[in-house]
Amino acid sequence: MATTVKLRKVGNSVGLTLPREELARLRVGEGDELYLTVDSGGMYLRPYDPLFEKKMKLFERTNSKFRNALKELAK
Repeated sequence: MATTVKLRKVGNSVGLTLPREELARLRVGEGDELYLTVDSGGMYLRPYDPLFEKKMKLFERTNSKFRNALKELAK
């Protein structure tokens, strides 16, 4: 589904206005954070997930601590 959105000047930046239906579908509102991901397929907005961020930080710490062991296991 494609939806047209409007860009507006907000101070020295530009803001994106999302339709109410899309905000409801994402279960977000004013002040919530979204992840913007860009890849070859386009841009994706996803709701901020603090639990996922916590898990990623734990993984990064483990990954750096056991980097050599993980490389050996990957062979």
